[in-house]
Amino acid sequence: QVQLVESGGGLVQPGGSLRLSCAPSGTIFGIYVMGWYRQAPGKQREEVARITSGGSTIYADSVKGRFTISRDDANNTVYLQMNSLEPEDTAVYRCKWTGYRLGQIYDYWGQGTQVTVSS
Repeated sequence: QVQLVESGGGLVQPGGSLRLSCAPSGTIFGIYVMGWYRQAPGKQREEVARITSGGSTIYADSVKGRFTISRDDANNTVYLQMNSLEPEDTAVYRCKWTGYRLGQIYDYWGQGTQVTVSS
């Protein structure tokens, strides 16, 4: 079955930047929301950002002004540009796409990519 694949994680110093990418392993139809989530050890999963098919974006207060979500329809890819990274941003980041097909809503998840911010 089709899955999402993330890339771009790694180790970065505070104040640095990373760009995460998310793309499907195959064809996915009817996607109308793309989002990024993160989960740190001992903490609940939280939504970082989302973008709709119409281009509307929503950000968590903790990342607003530092992170930017975008998509490339031609390449079927969603990005998360992360600037001014802080140690508190350390987490496993996962993308989720929500699609609608034949009257059923589907969520597609990636396996996650580790982001570590450390001095």
